[in-house]
Amino acid sequence: MRLRRLADGLLRPSQRAWPIASLLFGLLLTLASLSANWDFTLILKNAESRYGELGPAKSRILAWSDLIQGSGELAESDKLRAVNSFFNQQLHFTDDIRTWRSNDYWATPVEALIKGSGDCEDYSIAKYFTLRRLGVPAEKLRITYVKALRQNQAHMVLTYYKSPTADPLVLDNLIGEIRPASQRNDLLPVYAFNAEGLYTGNKRAGDTKKLSRWQDLLKKMRAEGFAIGEG
Repeated sequence: MRLRRLADGLLRPSQRAWPIASLLFGLLLTLASLSANWDFTLILKNAESRYGELGPAKSRILAWSDLIQGSGELAESDKLRAVNSFFNQQLHFTDDIRTWRSNDYWATPVEALIKGSGDCEDYSIAKYFTLRRLGVPAEKLRITYVKALRQNQAHMVLTYYKSPTADPLVLDNLIGEIRPASQRNDLLPVYAFNAEGLYTGNKRAGDTKKLSRWQDLLKKMRAEGFAIGEG
């Protein structure tokens, strides 16, 4: 906010100052954007404070940082492939009882990378926040609860909508290939959510502020050092 006020002040003196003020305003906004970057030095420090010596987990978190640093200029389709592949390779599937001694625990990406494992929710959450950090808008991404028909159990995936009415792409830990939802006859959608709301089909059905596990997850990520807003 102070940066904006400063830039506004630069625009007032005279119309002749407009080109210089415009350049300075752009520079200030760029600096503000850079200051919002995730600080992995702080994130690692917070993780070590909570968990102690990280061991191999430190390499996984640093690899995540490298993924983000190296993927910012990619096309969205390439970002999807890079992020989907990264977490499918970095995490081993384990259920919450084994990993967290809880029936249903939503891990932050750091928690999942600390453990090197997670369930379907943890894969989807990690992919969602990484793609958000890479500039993919929230309205294009939904964390989607489905029924996995072959396994006859509840499952979670991340879905990507190139446009509001597009056939969404499915990022899944069950298979490595990203496929359109129309080709995933093994999945039956139940509901979905993102930072903007809860959805049944393509209709908004509620507000994620009422989704307590989502709010708890955001709170944990902010405590870990992430600037994530409402997700």
